[in-house]
Amino acid sequence: MKLIKECVIIFGITLVGELLNVSLPFPVPAGVYGLFILLALLCAGVVRLEDVERTGNFLLDTMPVMFIPAGAALMKEAEALRPLLVPFVTVTAVSTVFVMIVTGKTAQVIIRKGKKGKHND
Repeated sequence: MKLIKECVIIFGITLVGELLNVSLPFPVPAGVYGLFILLALLCAGVVRLEDVERTGNFLLDTMPVMFIPAGAALMKEAEALRPLLVPFVTVTAVSTVFVMIVTGKTAQVIIRKGKKGKHND
């Protein structure tokens, strides 16, 4: 029963994200809306981590399997994609490094704020 409750919560938030994606004129993927809604609900205490943790971990564990069809399609179309290989690899490498830097800096700021908050208590 707990797994059903977790699935209903996660898929309900996903549905709201899809509805926002359709109704709002912004170029934001539905999944991003859903992630921010879940984050807001977790931070507000409306949803507890225990309410979505088991199903969320399962979905994260099985996520790589979801990329197999896309990878197979890319391999099938490799010849057509060959002229785009260098720009694709360049953009992928640069954006990966950029995301890693921003994530690291953000984590540092959060950790520093957390340490300052503990010293003020």
